[in-house]
Amino acid sequence: MWVYIFSEHSSDEGKPRVNTGKHYLKLQLITPKMVLLQFQGSPLMNAPHHPFSSFADPFASAPGRSSAVPGAPSLSSILDKAKDLQPYLRERAQATEMNRRVSAETTQLFKDLGFFKVLQPARYGGYEYGFTGFMDLISEIGRGCTSSAWACALGLIHQWLLATLPKQAQDDVWLKDPQAILCGSYAPATKAVRVEGGYQIKGKWSYASNVDNSQWALLGVHFPVDPSSGKPSAGFLLVPQQDWEIEDDWHVMGQSGTGSKSIVIKEDVFVPEHRKITFAELSSGNPPGLKDNPHPIYGIPFLSAVPVCLVAPILGTLQGAIDSFVELCESRVTRGAVAGGGSSLRDFFPVQSRLAEACAALDAATLLINRDTTQVEQMAMSGTTITVAQRIRNRRDHAYATRLAQQGIDGLFSAIGGAGLSLDQPLQRMWRDGNAISKHISLNWDAVSSMVGQHMLGLEPKGQY
Repeated sequence: MWVYIFSEHSSDEGKPRVNTGKHYLKLQLITPKMVLLQFQGSPLMNAPHHPFSSFADPFASAPGRSSAVPGAPSLSSILDKAKDLQPYLRERAQATEMNRRVSAETTQLFKDLGFFKVLQPARYGGYEYGFTGFMDLISEIGRGCTSSAWACALGLIHQWLLATLPKQAQDDVWLKDPQAILCGSYAPATKAVRVEGGYQIKGKWSYASNVDNSQWALLGVHFPVDPSSGKPSAGFLLVPQQDWEIEDDWHVMGQSGTGSKSIVIKEDVFVPEHRKITFAELSSGNPPGLKDNPHPIYGIPFLSAVPVCLVAPILGTLQGAIDSFVELCESRVTRGAVAGGGSSLRDFFPVQSRLAEACAALDAATLLINRDTTQVEQMAMSGTTITVAQRIRNRRDHAYATRLAQQGIDGLFSAIGGAGLSLDQPLQRMWRDGNAISKHISLNWDAVSSMVGQHMLGLEPKGQY
């Protein structure tokens, strides 16, 4: 595995090498004043509890796992960078939680490693991978730090979302800064007032994850009645950082490191017409930006895409919890009391069973999301319309995969005893972060499953699909 250390010195790749007997350490220069420390030969990295470690991935050839952009790095090389980053993220996870945000330094690393380019259009320097590749990347980051994965996922998905807006809006952002990050607050929190050339808005928008590292915000609003249709609509307006303030109101027990604070606009600000998109356009399969970014991924309906970015972090979190659990089992022995002293944690049946359940939950959840997302990409590539029934099934699976992942984390946490309660023990943080993710309205099982049941019983489905 890899750990970042800071140094005033550089060294050539592969030098120096320090012999430690069982393992060795290798320093490799990445950027000035930053050196990568690699621990090779660790039994944890080769352990059999990794998903698909011995079996072929049946969805490896999904359209979203390849890029036709000349010069784009391979997905495997991007994922290798994410894997190498896991110890760095894990080491800083507690500080990320305490600071209630992902640091500027970690965000810059994500930029330098090209993570935010994965879904960005090629015309602005992006790689144009799809959502299966995106899911792989975020899951790997989630193994190290759930909050960092969530922040990266939202920053990355908003590259895709910006690509669906009119070209002038894209130019406003990416011609000035191709690596600009967008946050978002999706619920329409206020009414936009139509004025000449655009709209005026003010108000407060909550849950803007990663707002501290963002230069633009996608803010949900209600639009006035459209004269052509006679109906009101809702959607996003794209607003630059200088037009809003951050209200530091994110004090929570889980996902604290996501920095999901509120955005406040106290006085009316003007947003030009071209920085607008409606939810109907995003769900149409033909948003305004598709004519300038013709790759089929930019025509995938909004709710067939965005929930994947919410599920991927908890899949990675479950794998990270399995990693931590196995590591703990390898080292911990009982201190006495009921179980008797000197017994290895790994020798207890409930410990063995909870580990098996967590691995099964991870495989089942990953297979569900891989199947659905691969089908969405295949249908987009072939120009096939994604039906309402498919959308609702996929929304079911987003929520159910989250439920499976959370159950897996719960089982592991229940089996580690008092040692797992320490704030520097990764499992307790993963347990709290996973519980927080499962409460998100887009992934909440009660909310989503009732919509699925309504559809199956011939009722009008009420919910997000």
